[in-house]
Amino acid sequence: MLMRTDPFRELDRLAQQVLGSARPSAMAMDAYRSGDDFIVHFDLPGIDPESIELDVERNVLNVRAERRSPAPEGAEMLVAERPTGTFTRQLFLGDTLDTERIDASYDAGVLTLRIPVAEQAKPRRIQITGGDSRKQLGS
Repeated sequence: MLMRTDPFRELDRLAQQVLGSARPSAMAMDAYRSGDDFIVHFDLPGIDPESIELDVERNVLNVRAERRSPAPEGAEMLVAERPTGTFTRQLFLGDTLDTERIDASYDAGVLTLRIPVAEQAKPRRIQITGGDSRKQLGS
């Protein structure tokens, strides 16, 4: 399962309030379990898919994406309300997830990750033997 704690999330929110839009915010995310997969959606509107980087190290998934300014170099910006720069997010993955088989797709500004539950973490029946009869116990 996904770990629900992100100790830096509140610091990101506080920094954004203090610094305003000068610093890109952490990417918004939804996560849920559907069958034998955990699904995670990250909002990344206006991001070039080539700028998205994903890596997993010791059950920590790192997501990094960059949004560049659409204005050409040297242009005089009249209004600049859309944040640009590098966006990052870390997910702490539990041992029950199969980090070797993560599937990632990007469509309509949303990065979607499918993280399967590891086979050893799925419920299974255990057969008990004894005497002349065999019974199956478990869920």
